[in-house]
Amino acid sequence: MPADARLERERSHYDHSYEHAELRAATTKYYALNGEITRAYEDFLRRTVPGKAVLDYGCGSGGNVSRLADLKPAYLAGIDISPVAIEQAQQATRHGLQADFSVMDAENLTFPDETFEVVLGGAILHHLDLERALATIRRVLRKGGAAVFIEPLGHNPAINYYRRRTPEMRTVDEHPLLMKDLELTHRYFPKTEVRYFNLLTLAATPFRNLPGAIKAAHLCDQAMFALLPFTRRYAWMVLLILKA
Repeated sequence: MPADARLERERSHYDHSYEHAELRAATTKYYALNGEITRAYEDFLRRTVPGKAVLDYGCGSGGNVSRLADLKPAYLAGIDISPVAIEQAQQATRHGLQADFSVMDAENLTFPDETFEVVLGGAILHHLDLERALATIRRVLRKGGAAVFIEPLGHNPAINYYRRRTPEMRTVDEHPLLMKDLELTHRYFPKTEVRYFNLLTLAATPFRNLPGAIKAAHLCDQAMFALLPFTRRYAWMVLLILKA
């Protein structure tokens, strides 16, 4: 499949998505389960972003900008393939936040080598040619830097069934990560850390508003992943920490 055609499909999809935010509403009840992985992600950012040069990789409409600015990075840039998303992101800079946003191909970053100390992204790698993405991220990271991503996995049959039933909610080229993809990260980042989230928590979706229900399911998940490592592949989400 020609890369240009794939990138154009992604650009078109996300231009439409950012012009029609209501299209994302159908997944809200599921993403409400992501509190624990989000906390782990944000804990990592609080430890690493202050005083550093940071790239928001697949920044979308700039929702991270205010939160990242509060962490006082030395420099903040954001890239996205969608011109509509970047136009929306630039609105944030017009309200006093300092960040540089650019329309850019995430598989071919045009920044100089070793520009950033932190690269971050959410649900972006599984839209890309992973090997090309990892290579370009590694190139722009300084030695001792790190990249952190929240990404979906693609082994759980129930989740894959839902994905097949809702094709309008995703692009035709996206590919939730497989265990072989996680292994590939070690080629570019030998110190890769993978943390798994959300298996039993999916069954808790109907009880997500019940105090403590999601937290209890999360604790059960973590115990199961530790005792039965084969179950990790069926998690919904992973936190990837890639250390240069």
